[in-house]
Amino acid sequence: MDFMEGVNQTLQVTEFLFLGFSGMPRGRPFLFMLFLAIYLITLVANSMIFILIQLDSRLHNPMYYFLSHLSCLDICYSSVTLPTILVNLLHQQPTISYNECMAQMFFFMTCTGSECTLLAVMAYDRYAAICEPLHYSQLMSREVRVLLAMVSWILGLLNSAIHTALATDLVFCGANQIHHIFCDVPPLLKIACSDTYVNEMALHTATVFVGLSPFLLIVISYVYILSTILKIRSSTGRRKTFSTCGAHLITVIVSFGMAILNYNRPSAGYSLRVDTLVSTLYCIITPMLNPLIYSLRNKEVKGVLQKLLSIQEKEGASPGKH
Repeated sequence: MDFMEGVNQTLQVTEFLFLGFSGMPRGRPFLFMLFLAIYLITLVANSMIFILIQLDSRLHNPMYYFLSHLSCLDICYSSVTLPTILVNLLHQQPTISYNECMAQMFFFMTCTGSECTLLAVMAYDRYAAICEPLHYSQLMSREVRVLLAMVSWILGLLNSAIHTALATDLVFCGANQIHHIFCDVPPLLKIACSDTYVNEMALHTATVFVGLSPFLLIVISYVYILSTILKIRSSTGRRKTFSTCGAHLITVIVSFGMAILNYNRPSAGYSLRVDTLVSTLYCIITPMLNPLIYSLRNKEVKGVLQKLLSIQEKEGASPGKH
């Protein structure tokens, strides 16, 4: 009995140690300042997009409604991982407790799953606007877009709940060194000493339903969109129509490209530094890029922002006239 109790104690892991930045101790102060700046830009840029959409009636349409949800996701996305990374960069031993690790994994996978689905919903919105303009108001009514946004969040939550529940059953046999910079399913499976077959099957299933299926829906939507655009006779009309999809298309390429690099790299030639770089791009850089892409590529967003800034300048200058 005493022997079994001793074994159980060795199996219990109360915290995990991240090895992602272990090879660069001198660079940690620089990384801290860099990541802090990126985090602040991410929060400010996404919050600005969200506020602009709420304030200006010109942005009260389905495309910007979904964009406001994307901004919320990106804020949550970066807030799940970056604060912990920033704190750990200040410590010699970057650790996270077992419960915090499970919570981080749950919320991170919720955001990633929801974002994949939401990007597919946004592609469908562009399809409806370009290919079915006469029925657009019906296809994208208020009830429909609220339902689609809710489905995106719910699918992300369900997917995350399954993986987190399965992860809590893993046994680590005292191994607590994660070759990563935050808690995610694949790094945890690598250090588990119990059978991970069910977890791996769940991960492959999620790749199909949460990753591949939304991507295929996006591809199909853009096949119809491009087919419709090519039928437009004037080059100006084609260019103007396609420009409404530009920001979304760039966001899709960046988001899915980073996800593929993060989860589907070949195991041969594995490098912790390469893994850390890819993970950094995926969970830190991507949430910052989305609002920048939309604000730089979208004339309506830029117009509303310029109008807001000009109003603030006039209000700031008006007291000096009296």
